[in-house]
Formats: sequence, C-alpha cells, structure tokens
Amino acid sequence: MAESSLKPHQVELAKRYAMTTPRIENDPNQLDHKTCRSICDAVGERLQQSMRPEPSLSSRLQQLLDELRRREDDHH
Repeated sequence: MAESSLKPHQVELAKRYAMTTPRIENDPNQLDHKTCRSICDAVGERLQQSMRPEPSLSSRLQQLLDELRRREDDHH
C-alpha cells in the first residue's frame, strides 16, 4: 500500500510508533522499511475496521428507546 493511500490517523500512528521505537543500528532482527510499512498498514486497517462508528438506529427504534428512557426516568 502506498503511503499516499494511508488515512491521516494511520500516518499519525506510524509516526508515533517510529518516534517511540528505539533505533538499533546493525541489528539483524531489525525490520526493513518495506516490512515495517506493511505492518503499519495492516495495523492501521485493523484499527479502522474495529473503530467504525456503529450504524445509526432507525428513527422508529430511536423513538422507542427514547420513550423507554423517559418511562424509566419517570418511574424512578
């Protein structure tokens, strides 16, 4: 995934990660840029999926919930 296709929150998360991750030169376990970018993209996509707003309720269902809350408030 190209960097230009990243969402702003994905770019921000990647920047924060890069700033907080210690850089160890000549470490054989260090990830190359392409691998790191792929991981960041995958994490960003997962976050985007898990943080989707919940679908809005139909107006009728919202009215019924409001009525239920009103009745509960009146009853207590």
